[in-house]
Amino acid sequence: MSDLRPSPPPAARTAGWLGLGVPGYAHPLVAPVEWAELARPGAPVHWAVLRVPVTGGAGARPDPYCLAAAARLRASGVPLLGHLDLRRGVRSGPELLTDAARFLDWYGVSGFYLDRAPAGAVTLPAATAAVTALRGLGARHGHPALHLVLGHDTHPDPGYAAIAEQLVTFRGRWADYRWSQAPEWTADHPASRFCHLVHGVPRGHLEEALRLARWQGAGTVYVTDATGRPRGGRGPGGRGPAESPRGCGTDPFETLPGYWDDIVSRTGPAISE
Repeated sequence: MSDLRPSPPPAARTAGWLGLGVPGYAHPLVAPVEWAELARPGAPVHWAVLRVPVTGGAGARPDPYCLAAAARLRASGVPLLGHLDLRRGVRSGPELLTDAARFLDWYGVSGFYLDRAPAGAVTLPAATAAVTALRGLGARHGHPALHLVLGHDTHPDPGYAAIAEQLVTFRGRWADYRWSQAPEWTADHPASRFCHLVHGVPRGHLEEALRLARWQGAGTVYVTDATGRPRGGRGPGGRGPAESPRGCGTDPFETLPGYWDDIVSRTGPAISE
């Protein structure tokens, strides 16, 4: 059983105000500034996701850089979530639980971000079984109040709202987000249950993106001007350079937004909803 004390469950930090959910910065060795900013006093971070190796999971042994980053976040009270990939099906069984146990024992996580979670009604029973297994594992390892975030990246069957603390109901481009709409069933739940992750948002549209998140009932967001196009990529049809204000490789959420300070100042408990 782990003797690490995780930071307080994220649920206490999400009630009543718009805050940040960080879906996974690059490894602390190559993104030290990003990880340091998470521990900034007063930063409105609801949770941050720890992704260890590129293959996903917790890795075969504790990573010293991730151990140090996790310790700093626990000390600052920022909840840390372990990254588990459900691979759009329902990945369950010994492999999933082994990864989860390592995150709990090595890094003292407060819960898990279940990436590529299924969204259909047909997979709900299997997803429920996987979530139940994770909660049981957390209790056995001394972490009975796990915070589980289902990374659907789209609005799922409403039944998923009953099995996890938060649902990621949008993950994608600003060009798509600005025209998106939340289904009526989401109005039956508080904003603290939903998270939106948006990339490619120009600085001039930051306030609009945050206002849209509030209007659609999301209590946790991450907004960045980075895009998912590789550095030096080509535009549509290979004609000229891609329009990428801050191209950062294949994952736009691995680096700080260029307007991070603006996001910190425009979110949090001091901002009227």
